[in-house]
Amino acid sequence: MLRLANFIDNQHLPPASGDYLDVFEPATGAAYAHVPLSDAADVDRAVDAARRAFPAWAATPAPERSRLLGRLADLIDANLEALAAAESRDTGKPISLARSVDIPRSATNFRFFAGAVLHSVGEFHETDQPAVGGPLHALNYTLRRPRGVAGLISPWNLPLYLLSWKIAPAVATGNTCVAKPSEVTPLSASMLGSLIAEAGIPPGVINIVQGDGRSCGAHVVEHPDVPTVSFTGSTGVGKWIAAAAGQRLKRVSLELGGKNPFIIFPDADVPAAISTALRAAFTNQGQVCLCGSRLLVHSSVFKRVLDGLLAGVASLRPGDPSDPETTFGALVSKPHLDKVAGIVEAARSLGATIHCGGRAPASLPARCRGGFFYEPTVISGLEPSCSVERDEIFGPVVTLQTFDTDEQALALANGTDYGLAASVFTSDLSRAHRLAEALHAGVIWINCWMVRDLRTPFGGMKASGVGREGGAEALRFFTEPRNVCIRT
Repeated sequence: MLRLANFIDNQHLPPASGDYLDVFEPATGAAYAHVPLSDAADVDRAVDAARRAFPAWAATPAPERSRLLGRLADLIDANLEALAAAESRDTGKPISLARSVDIPRSATNFRFFAGAVLHSVGEFHETDQPAVGGPLHALNYTLRRPRGVAGLISPWNLPLYLLSWKIAPAVATGNTCVAKPSEVTPLSASMLGSLIAEAGIPPGVINIVQGDGRSCGAHVVEHPDVPTVSFTGSTGVGKWIAAAAGQRLKRVSLELGGKNPFIIFPDADVPAAISTALRAAFTNQGQVCLCGSRLLVHSSVFKRVLDGLLAGVASLRPGDPSDPETTFGALVSKPHLDKVAGIVEAARSLGATIHCGGRAPASLPARCRGGFFYEPTVISGLEPSCSVERDEIFGPVVTLQTFDTDEQALALANGTDYGLAASVFTSDLSRAHRLAEALHAGVIWINCWMVRDLRTPFGGMKASGVGREGGAEALRFFTEPRNVCIRT
């Protein structure tokens, strides 16, 4: 049985309590590792290491910080196969997805922010205003300085990718950090610790503390020496973090859930819309906050879209995530599988039509027969106001609704508490611009999905969170502006 450790001060350390949690492989349902059940003592040790490392790291010239982060990106690339295998084993996602997307994008995150910090610009203003005794002339400029120790909490669906998206801008701007990955998928984060030390990043700059939210994550959020918290996860936990951090006047970024509409108009390139909708619904078994889980289709093309979607689902290949031919893997855990299955049963009880899926796959390799698998599921016939249409499922379930006018499409799209992302397929550019302005979503794709540019801000509104990640927004989030005014 593999036994993982915390990574504090560039050392792999056991939890102070000696307590561990089992880590289960989703493809088999069997425990394969033990991960530390860290508590306040471990968090205190990590924060102390980060706090001690902060002055020297903040004073390190940006080109040197950039070089070290670039070196870490190179090491991630060099260890792609091992990291991809770890992510596939931890999450149940196809190894082909981890190889082609998750791990390369993790390296890209470090490489991007290593470069971005070299090209950030300050602000300068000339001031000329009336004053007693004659005009007052002054120069104002704004300095941006790192804030200290950042608490970074990431989820289980994209373990290394989302963890790197937090660590990279925090450290590039001169902060140190205490990162807490999900206890459900801890392996790639543990491997990252070794690569951090190999890259030559000084001790205490990046610390990784393993454990659950109650015993470990809550202490990161509440620690008095952690002034900045970035969290990606559920809306419920996000609300607690907002309240706890608000009591301590901490800066917080919350990237939470989504119930994202995918809208297809009759003038769209329908085949392209169908193939994209298939990816948007079922990539990573639907366990992506940006998934297009609500398919809103003009009634004139509904049957064509439904038939095409079902044909696409039939082409997916469920199976062992370690098999390169597998295109549809397992859900991350037994509790999550039970949640998804329960939501589909609730849809059945409401009279929904289950066009495909709604059960475990009938045939799986012998190794995977105890795993957490669920077929891709397509549902229609529900009222837009029901819980299945309004609440985040975070699994391989897509629901379909029809509309006849732009106004109806917009009302359906905005009819949930979430506001993370939306996709619109249309050939009418004027319609695209109108909808982009009116949709309640922080990320809007027109005739595409999951096109990523790290220079742009990322985040949602309403129950999908507050704050923005990515690009200059992330660099600003992790730094404190200081205005300097000099009378001339």
